[in-house]
Amino acid sequence: MSDAPTKKEAYHPPKVWSWDSENGGEWAKTNRPIAGSTHDASLPKGDHPLQLYSTGTPNGQKVTILLEELLELGETRAEYDAHLIEISKGDQFSSGFVELNPNSKIPALLDTETGSRVFESGAILLYLSEKFGHFIPKDPQKRVEVINWLFWLQGSAPYLGGGFGHFYYYAPEKFEYPINRFTMETKRQMDVLDRELSKNQFVGGDTYSIADMAIWPWYGNLVLGKNYDAAEFLQTESYKNLLRWTNDIQDRPAVVRGRKVNRTWGDLSEQLHERHDASDFELRTQDKLEINS
Repeated sequence: MSDAPTKKEAYHPPKVWSWDSENGGEWAKTNRPIAGSTHDASLPKGDHPLQLYSTGTPNGQKVTILLEELLELGETRAEYDAHLIEISKGDQFSSGFVELNPNSKIPALLDTETGSRVFESGAILLYLSEKFGHFIPKDPQKRVEVINWLFWLQGSAPYLGGGFGHFYYYAPEKFEYPINRFTMETKRQMDVLDRELSKNQFVGGDTYSIADMAIWPWYGNLVLGKNYDAAEFLQTESYKNLLRWTNDIQDRPAVVRGRKVNRTWGDLSEQLHERHDASDFELRTQDKLEINS
């Protein structure tokens, strides 16, 4: 009698799909096939012109990095309150959040100066760069190149996060086909970036822009092993130009600050659950020193 493992029976989709609310791994309790709110709750409001509701995931980091970069330039009107949306608890399905973003995804922004709601991270980056006149070129040809790469990220990152990240890292069961499929696509995307960065200092040109701020939290963190702990698996060290760009950007003071905002996991030094003033970074550091003393 053979002790060889039997091959798992192939899955055959039913004629009509039905929702299994328990199937989906770590995020099963927050995933559902319908939109709209699940409970009534208003959003908190701070004192600054910009009210951000977010979590410190790559999509959230895009916006806080840009806001910190604008403040670094002295744009005081870019002062912001960053309110934590705990997506694991379903905060994104509150009536207040759904009113701001009917798609129930972070981040979402309220500009109290104009009364505008802005949702989808790429839209927020474009809105803020145009509002303040920074990090997007004025030359039409250079501008469209930055927008090309901003939209490249918006189309590519779901393959990295929802594809590779889900099946390699989060899925309750590991299967060869989806991991191989999305690993191949992720490595292709890294090669696209590596080739682009062999020609330019930054993505889309020689000037740091919202394209870099959009892409770095996903692919820079991936190269550094901070997304899905997959740097060795993906052999990210072989993408030399992508690695050079990643290291150049990670040391920018605004990036160091921005990637901490609304983050609630990892090392304490990398967490700032909410941000309402520039001094919050220093106060949080002092809190950690007192805890560890």
